[in-house]
Amino acid sequence: MTEDSERQAGPRQAGPRQASILDVTLTIGITVSLLALSVAIFGSDSSSGANQIALVIGAVLASAVGIKNGYPWTVIERNIIDGIATAMPAILILFSVGSLIGIWMLSGTVPTMIYYGLLLLDPAVFFPATCLLCAVVALSIGSSWTVASTLGVALIGVAGALGLSVEITAGAVISGAYFGDKMSPLSDTTNLAPAVTGIDIFTHIRHMVWTTAPSFVFALIAFAVIGFSRPTVASIGGLEETLVLLQTNFDIGPSMLLPVALVVILAARKVPALASILAGVAAGVIMALLFQRDVILAFAGSEGSTTRELFKGVWEVLFDGYTANTGGENLDALLSRGGMSSMLNTVWLIISAMCFGSAMEKAGVLQRLVQGLLAFAHSVGALIATTVATCIAVNALAADQYMSIVITGRMFRDEYRARRLHPKNLSRVLEDSGTITSPLVPWNTCGAYMAAALGVPTLAYLPFCFFNLVNPVVSLAYGFTGFKIEPADDDVWEDQQQEPVGS
Repeated sequence: MTEDSERQAGPRQAGPRQASILDVTLTIGITVSLLALSVAIFGSDSSSGANQIALVIGAVLASAVGIKNGYPWTVIERNIIDGIATAMPAILILFSVGSLIGIWMLSGTVPTMIYYGLLLLDPAVFFPATCLLCAVVALSIGSSWTVASTLGVALIGVAGALGLSVEITAGAVISGAYFGDKMSPLSDTTNLAPAVTGIDIFTHIRHMVWTTAPSFVFALIAFAVIGFSRPTVASIGGLEETLVLLQTNFDIGPSMLLPVALVVILAARKVPALASILAGVAAGVIMALLFQRDVILAFAGSEGSTTRELFKGVWEVLFDGYTANTGGENLDALLSRGGMSSMLNTVWLIISAMCFGSAMEKAGVLQRLVQGLLAFAHSVGALIATTVATCIAVNALAADQYMSIVITGRMFRDEYRARRLHPKNLSRVLEDSGTITSPLVPWNTCGAYMAAALGVPTLAYLPFCFFNLVNPVVSLAYGFTGFKIEPADDDVWEDQQQEPVGS
C-alpha cells in the first residue's frame, strides 16, 4: 500500500490495551473491600444477597476497565454470558440436589441413615470417622459433590442428634470428600490438572501422594483430638427419644438405603452427576410412595388417602422441600430441608460470581495480576508460592475451580518449562491449591454448593476444613525446601503430544 492510499484509509485501529496496575488495584481492591464489608455487616447471611451485590458491582467495574482499554461492550457481554453458561451444569445439579434432599427426607432415606448412624457411631470418634468415611466413598466414586449431598447430609443430621457441632462435622465431610475427590482417577479435576500440563493421570496422582497423604493424616489427627476433647451434650435418654421418634414417624429399614446405593453405583460407573442425582430423586419418589404414604399424607395435610394428595405431597417436597412434624423440636429442625427453591440464593450467588469472573478475565485484569506476581518469583519456592496464590485468587475472583486450574495452568506452564521443572510439579500444585481451596470461598461454585447442600455457611465450616487448609501449606513447604520438586528431563516437555486443555 502506498503512502497516499494509507493516508486515505485513515489511521489504523489499535487493539485493546493491557490492563494497568491501577486498573487491577482499583477493580480487585474495591470488590474485595465490598465483600469484606458484606461479611462484616451481614455475617453468615451475607450470601443471601449482600455478596451478590458486591460481585455485580465488581463486574461493572471490570467491564468499565475493559471498555476503557478498548474492548467493545458486546465482547465483554458475550464473555459474561459464556461464563454463566459454563456454570449451568453446576446450577442444574444444585436444583436437582435440592429436590434430592427434600425427597430423601420424605422417603425415609435420610432418617434411616441418621437412625443407623446413631446406633453405630461413637461420639468420641465421630469426627475422624466422618472424615474417613467420606474420603473412602469419594475415592471410589470421584465426586465430592455427590458425597456431600448424600452421605454428608445424613452425617450432619447424626451430628445434630448427638449434640455435636455441625460446623465441625461439615469440615470433616468436606475434608474427607475433597481428599477422595482429589486422589480418585474418576474425578474430573484429577483428570483436568494433568491434561492442562500434558502428563498422564497416574503420574499426577503418584506425585500428589507426597503432599496429600501427610495433609490428610494431619486432618484425621486434628478431628480425633477434637472428638476426644469436646464433651457431648446429648444424653442417653435424648438419643433414645430420637430413635423412637424416627421409628414412629418413618418406616425405617435397610431397603430405605436403596436410593443411596443407586447414586453411588451410578457415580462409580461414571454416569454424569446430574443424571445420577436425578436417578436418586426418582428412586426417592418411588420409595416414598411405597413405604411412606402416611408421611406424605401428613405433610400434605390430608386425612384421606387419595392419589391427588399423594401426588401433591411429593410434588411440593420436590419444589419447596420437606417440613417435618415428628413431635421432636430438634429432630424437626434436622429433617426440615430441601426443595429446588432452597437453592435459589445459591444460584443467584453463582451467576453473580460468574459475571464478575468473566468480566475480569476479558478485561485482562487476571492476566495483568499474574504478570505482576511473576516479577517476584525468582526462586523455585517463590514460583510455587506464586502458583498457589494465583489459584486461590482465581478461585475467589473467577469463582470456579475449573477456571482456577485451567487459567493458572495455562499462565504458568511456560514458566515451569523455562525453569526445567517437571510438569507434574505444576499439576500437583494446581490441585493442592485450586481444587482444595474452592469450597472455602463463599461465592465460588464449590463453596456455595457445599453451604447449600450441608446447610452450614461457608465461613462457619471453613476453620474446620483442616485438610483443605493444610494441603496448600504443605505444597508451599515442599516448594521452598525443594523436597519432591522434580526437575524435567531434557525431552520431557518436548515429548508431550497433547495440547493443554483450553489452549
